[in-house]
Amino acid sequence: EVQVVESGGGSVQAGGSLRLSCTASGFAFDDPEMGWYRQAPGNECELVSSISSSGGHTYYADSVKGRFTIAHDNGKNTVYLQMTSLKVEDTAVYYCVADPTPLGPCTAVGDFGYWGQGTQVTVSS
Repeated sequence: EVQVVESGGGSVQAGGSLRLSCTASGFAFDDPEMGWYRQAPGNECELVSSISSSGGHTYYADSVKGRFTIAHDNGKNTVYLQMTSLKVEDTAVYYCVADPTPLGPCTAVGDFGYWGQGTQVTVSS
């Protein structure tokens, strides 16, 4: 059974930091591509950041470049998202996703790959 489990969400004031963690297990394939998506109420699903299975390629949405850093421990299928200088507009449910193919834009939460249950990040002014 595939499991994708996130942790580390919470509430923080603007300018603060949070670190999200995610561990995936139970895959029939090795070295999944992993990343983080988010969705705020009334907004579309957004790819925030992703990392290739080798770690050689990373992607960041323009809105988080310079503030968020993705890293992974591929041997453990674990990915982290260090979020700094958080803004109110970063408030959303953050989802960890794993897939055998490179991650791309989403049209809806859960429409491909393997998704975690989501973790709430709330940034207050």
